[in-house]
Amino acid sequence: MSDVAGIPTPDKNDENFWTTVTTLVEPPWSEPTTDDAFTMDERVHDAVRALAERVSTRALAYRAAGKPLDPVLMAAPDVQLALLRALYEAKQSVDRLAESAATVAGRSGANYAQLGAAWGGIKRQSARLKWPHAVVKKSTSESIPLHYAGGTAVVHHDADADAWWYTATAADQRDKESEPVHSTYAEAIAGATEFLLAHALPGRQSPA
Repeated sequence: MSDVAGIPTPDKNDENFWTTVTTLVEPPWSEPTTDDAFTMDERVHDAVRALAERVSTRALAYRAAGKPLDPVLMAAPDVQLALLRALYEAKQSVDRLAESAATVAGRSGANYAQLGAAWGGIKRQSARLKWPHAVVKKSTSESIPLHYAGGTAVVHHDADADAWWYTATAADQRDKESEPVHSTYAEAIAGATEFLLAHALPGRQSPA
């Protein structure tokens, strides 16, 4: 990003932390470089190969025989099919993580045009079709559910206090009910997201 000097960086205990954090920064990202893309390929390949070695029938036979899996065996067509199956699982993971990221962004103030731009520049209508529940119209009496990091939260509005609060059940089955102290919906959903991330199961943390 060319100029970040003007972007505020409050500490979590600062009074204006949530207000600042839930205010959308423009532009939200800088374009990944070619090196960034190659690094991503390498990391994805490492993760996918590890899964392929766990599910490959040939690899299982070698483990049962007490023999190491020589890297050259990755050239076997059946191992490559196991790799392809692992790549499909990686795609499923990406889709799930993308839905989580789009939902948190959309329910914290991003619109479908911005979600589409982040997802490779697809049109607003396509983003709405892909994530139909990411951006919702919020009335002050509406309770809005969120599924994130393997857990679930519902954000509510307290009319008497004119403030937002949430209930949440994380992936590790920990529960939390906040006080109605959040001045905006975005602040409440940020708090719920933080709780769900803090209590996600290993390997289930989502990068929102």
